Amino acid sequence: MTGGVPRRSEGAPQSRRLGRRAVLAGLGAVLTTRPARAATEIAFWHAMAGELGRHIDRMVAGFNAAQGEFRVVPVYKGSYTETVTAAIFAVRTKSHPGIVQVNEIGTATMMAARGAIYPVHDLMREAGEAFDAGAILPAVSGFYSDAEGRLLSFPFNASTPILYVNRTLFRAVGLDDTRPPRTWPEMEEAARRLRQAGVACGFSTHWPSWVNVENFSAFHNVPIATRANGLGGLDAELVIDNPVLVRHVAALAEWQKAGLYTYGGRGTAAEPMLHAGECGLFLGSSGLAADLKARARFEVGYGMLPYWPDVPGAPQNAMIGGASLWVLRGRPPTEYRGIARFLAYLGRPDMQARWHQATGYLPTTRAAFELSRAQGFYDRDPGAAVAIAQVMLNPPTENSRAIRLGSFILVRDVIEEELEHAFAGRKTARDALASAVRRGNELLRQFERASR
Repeated sequence: MTGGVPRRSEGAPQSRRLGRRAVLAGLGAVLTTRPARAATEIAFWHAMAGELGRHIDRMVAGFNAAQGEFRVVPVYKGSYTETVTAAIFAVRTKSHPGIVQVNEIGTATMMAARGAIYPVHDLMREAGEAFDAGAILPAVSGFYSDAEGRLLSFPFNASTPILYVNRTLFRAVGLDDTRPPRTWPEMEEAARRLRQAGVACGFSTHWPSWVNVENFSAFHNVPIATRANGLGGLDAELVIDNPVLVRHVAALAEWQKAGLYTYGGRGTAAEPMLHAGECGLFLGSSGLAADLKARARFEVGYGMLPYWPDVPGAPQNAMIGGASLWVLRGRPPTEYRGIARFLAYLGRPDMQARWHQATGYLPTTRAAFELSRAQGFYDRDPGAAVAIAQVMLNPPTENSRAIRLGSFILVRDVIEEELEHAFAGRKTARDALASAVRRGNELLRQFERASR
């Protein structure tokens, strides 16, 4: 001590100075650091339940994990009809998603809602995303493009009906299980052999109009409607009462009466017969292949759609079914950059190949097809190769490119109701199809008037 006054420690002033600096630095960091920006959410409404829905969840999770700016939120909304109905209602209340999955026969309805949709070709160009619509297989892109060939929606899950063969039953009744029937006369003969041996069902189909009217017509290169099946204008008219289709429906009705063909109902109602191994032959979506392979307790074989060999130009090519992703207007601008990036992600060959191989749906691009082939997928799963070969069998014609008819969900209901009359023997095939044309054209004219 000096003069009774204690000396301060030499280090005290420096310590306090350093402490003040630390506090000030920390305060500055608090004041200048911006909070982490939350990812922009994008609602994606779809109609894929079960395992297909889980595959969508995985794809979306991959996109979300690959970047932090956008977060796609997949929401299952029920069947295709329920999903598009929910989206239309939501647009009216301005609570709609950015992306909605719509089945292929809803294309004309979506096109008519001009102010509600954001065409994919415009979106990708304006967002600056690299996207080559020309890489999409013509049989797929044709369904979702306008008259100038510009892509309106993003092809997502594409399928086509193929022939499934219960090879176990074929061997049991003495049929060659390595040679699926190629023609309708061969189908009749195989079904007869199966039934004579006590098999419960010779053959059946699901989605009756899609298989036995729409794809039958495309495969035989006959029109479903005028104006290139509706692609040429809203004034198209049904022509499914043509001689080729009348003959085919008459044959189905006769085979139903004889027990060779078993009508299983509309939509997917007939599928339990396939999964249970009750039918020797089944005409169904290529999208069934993966699930059937996993669940079936019999050996599965695959073939193309049968055709009538005396029809000129048959076989032509099959058309696709399934659905595409439509972008809806009226969302914040930031969402559209994310939507474009998400669609570009889905369109990558590796993502397309993964979806194709996991689900049984077709690859929508040639690059995804080539990648799957290089990976040996078609050696392991020949059914997938059959479906692709069938849609690429010949360049699409105006009869086999697509269907673009308004209110076609309702038109299809009319067609299937009339088919049921024919199969039950209540009407002749000619009368049933003539009635379907008359009733269907009334619906087309209502849609045309409403869309003008």
